[in-house]
Amino acid sequence: MLSAEDNELLTRTGPGTPMGALMREYWIPALMSAELPNPAGPPVRVRLLGEDLIAFRDSTGRVGLVGNHCPHRGASLFFGRNEEGGLRCVYHGWKFDTAGRCVDMPNEPPENNFKDKIRHTAYPCVERGGAIWTYMGPRNAPPPLPDLAATKLPNQRRLLWAALRSCNWAQGLEGEVDTSHFGFLHAIIDPSHRPTPGTFEYYMVRDRSPRYAVAETEYGAVYGAYREAEPGAHYWRIAQFLLPFFTMVPTGVLGEQTIVRAWVPLDDEHTMFWHFSEITDPAEAKAREGRPAEFLVGRGEVLPNTSDWLGRWRLAANRENDYRIDRAAQRTRSYTGIPGIHVQDQAITESMGPIYDRREEHLGTSDTMVIKVRQRLLSAVKAHRDRGELPPTVDNPRLYDVRSGGVILKQGEDWLAVTERARAGGDPGTSVAVD
Repeated sequence: MLSAEDNELLTRTGPGTPMGALMREYWIPALMSAELPNPAGPPVRVRLLGEDLIAFRDSTGRVGLVGNHCPHRGASLFFGRNEEGGLRCVYHGWKFDTAGRCVDMPNEPPENNFKDKIRHTAYPCVERGGAIWTYMGPRNAPPPLPDLAATKLPNQRRLLWAALRSCNWAQGLEGEVDTSHFGFLHAIIDPSHRPTPGTFEYYMVRDRSPRYAVAETEYGAVYGAYREAEPGAHYWRIAQFLLPFFTMVPTGVLGEQTIVRAWVPLDDEHTMFWHFSEITDPAEAKAREGRPAEFLVGRGEVLPNTSDWLGRWRLAANRENDYRIDRAAQRTRSYTGIPGIHVQDQAITESMGPIYDRREEHLGTSDTMVIKVRQRLLSAVKAHRDRGELPPTVDNPRLYDVRSGGVILKQGEDWLAVTERARAGGDPGTSVAVD
């Protein structure tokens, strides 16, 4: 159970908050490159860490992310004219480049140098992995981008999607590092569905109460959840938490899977979930040649984007329609009756409310990784707030070069030592010889 003070530290990310200040030390995925498809195209409203911003791609193709309000009289730059290397406010014609410099002030006399004294809020942006990343921190020279393999894949091999979640970022992230829920929330109860013996799914369905091992790392934390496999062996699901908001889920084979997810706070009650992964099916990769990486937007039907602050990447199955729950299917086919794994996760984390009061919780041994992630986050945010210390991941992007996934190990083996190479992206280990 968290104290009221720690719950506030963990969940509040807006301007002036300790967690928000820590997150601003990192590069943050802000929007998809496909949302700004053309030079001099329409601007897009973007909310990040409680701050309202306007994204635009100028006539030369450079991406800008600037404050919503024009520094002259406060008009919104969303209505601006994107022209000739800058975004021009339609109220009085002040024009700003992607760095926030005022490059034209046509309502002032030409001999006036006032425009040279005006600098608007602007955050540097770079594009990688089909996403536009921004740095909102205090440094003049930003740190390096995180070395996340899933964000460096070529277009035809990359799957990228995003989904708005109407709850606090920590609720979504904590659900991601909780593996025991998979045997319940995502279970298929249709009698005709019989997992093949000897598969990862078979072991997971057979034993829905895994044991946990957790380790603290330089980049965050890693867990191994293990179950009985064949005699003398355990099936391990190994997954990662990487500061400040990245996760790697254990759905594939350890050492083979290339995946990362991000839980980015838009404000304290809304989160943008990001998914980057590799397409491993050769036929699907071939079919995607020549198409943008964002061809597949997400898991489930997505509503058309709108221009308001929270109008991007909203699922059609949502709170207003009870996530399209099918009570008949809940009795016969699906544990929840809610279609789709991501929608199931979204329904449950949003059902906790915008910001869940963790003082009401009763945590068990299956919550070991949730507890460790909270400890890592609170330790990092307090060190930054109280002593100005930064986690090593800020300046050492190579720490992010790790993997998650499943593996079969002999009972009694040191799971961290045996999987070290595979967790670093080396040779996968999918089976063992058991005496």
